[in-house]
This record gives sequence, structure tokens and C-alpha cells, in this order.
Amino acid sequence: MKYRLFFLLFFIFFYGTGISANHEIYIMKVSGSINPGIADYLKQGIRKASESQALCIIIELDTPGGLAEAMREIVMAVFASRVPVVVYVTPSGARAASAGVMITLAADIAAMSPGTNIGAAHPVGASGKDIQGAMSDKVVNDMVAYVKSIAEKRGRNAAWAEKAVRKSISATETEALKEKIIDIVAEDIDDLIRQINGREVKGRGILKLDGAEKKILKEGLRTKVLKTISDPNIAYILMMIGLAGLYFELANPGAVFPGVIGGISLILAFFAFQALPVNYAGL
Repeated sequence: MKYRLFFLLFFIFFYGTGISANHEIYIMKVSGSINPGIADYLKQGIRKASESQALCIIIELDTPGGLAEAMREIVMAVFASRVPVVVYVTPSGARAASAGVMITLAADIAAMSPGTNIGAAHPVGASGKDIQGAMSDKVVNDMVAYVKSIAEKRGRNAAWAEKAVRKSISATETEALKEKIIDIVAEDIDDLIRQINGREVKGRGILKLDGAEKKILKEGLRTKVLKTISDPNIAYILMMIGLAGLYFELANPGAVFPGVIGGISLILAFFAFQALPVNYAGL
């Protein structure tokens, strides 16, 4: 009976205080446009951190924005994570613009380095030009509702978030902290870890990071391929190669090679084009 009581108390203590079986902090680095490759990379990392019961996952972010659909996938993954997610806009000179605003707001803990900025989230077309007519109102209103729902879920400044979409306002790290857009300004990753250690994360317990090891999750080959073909310029080049390959195959029946290359290029191009209709960076 005593042993049963001991194990019961141990179980309650171990799982009820936010302590994880894995004493690692997972770190992921995102630099550049938000696209399907980045979404796949972050979703895999968050899933791995959840499965291994890491203490938390820190996403170092520097982005001008990107594709709306990829951004939504990332936000959903952050919300579904079983471990705390920290988004850290870094290094100095970095930004969380457009789609980066939503990703930062969605974090359990949002942080920025000195000399960084966040904002300018007004949606634009895939070519980088403004969306015209009734479609503009539809897209903007949809994104306003979306960003406000994210901010409200995390207890952040929803009014500022709305202005970031409607009026493309931006904020420095000190302004963002004052406006309750972020939670922390940290000099570097070690300073960030020191500041979040012992911090209570709503619904997840208290972060206990003393002696934690940092584990960097690098991009794999799949992520690099997805990132490459998700670039609109690369997508158009693939389409042209595909059409040229099919033309040469039809003009020279039996050549095989041009047809195979053309077919593969067209498949990759079509995959890339399906994610390009609306984005937040004017890529």
C-alpha cells in the first residue's frame, strides 16, 4: 500500500508540475520567406518535440512574410503542440513581418532581440501588388478576424494586431513589449532561456530549464527541396522547362529523356503553384 501511494505521488508530481521526461530545449531557425518547405520543417520539429516531451521548443524567426496557407499550417501546429512554443525574433536587424506577425502572436511566449521589428501584415497578391476590388475587402477582413483570434487566444493586443493587417503598422521590440504584443526582450538565446526559466505557461505548467541542453533541429533534404520549388521564380522556371521538355518529346518521338524531365518539372511546378495565390510578403 505504501509503495502504491509513493508511485501515485511521484506520478502526480512528475506530470503535474510541468516537468518533462526529456531535459532538452529544441531550437529551430527560420530565416527567409514562409512557404510550404518552412511549414513542413516547423511542423515536423514541433511534432518531434511533442513526441519526445522536450522542455520547450524555441523558433528563431527572421522573415519578411510569405504564403498565407503555409502560415496557417504553422499556427495550427503551434496551437496543437504538447510542449510550450517560444518564438524569438532574432538576431538584431531581423523582423517578423506579415505572416511572421501571426506566427509570433501564436506562440506561448513571444520574444524579440534588441534592434528588431514586427508588423506590416497587410495582405498582397502573389505578384506583390495590392489586391483589387471586392476581393481585397474579403481577404483583409478574413485576415483581421484571424489575427485577432490568435491575439485573443494568447492574451495579446488584438487592437494592435488588427491595425498591423489593416494599416500595416509596425513596432520595434520596445514598442512591442509596451503594447503587449510580445512578452520578453532578450539579448540572445541564453538570455531568453534565463528569462523564461521558471515562467508559468498557461495550460502547460511552469518551465523548469535549469541544466537543460540545447538541441538544434536542422532542415532536412525534404524541407530544402520544398523551400526551393515554393519560390515563384523557381516555379515558373520549372513550368517552362516542363513545357519545353514535352515539346521536344512530341517533336522527337522516342527521345524519352526530354519527356521525363518535362513531366517531372511540370509536376513540381504545379505543386508549387497551388500554394501561391495569396501571400503576405509580395514575393
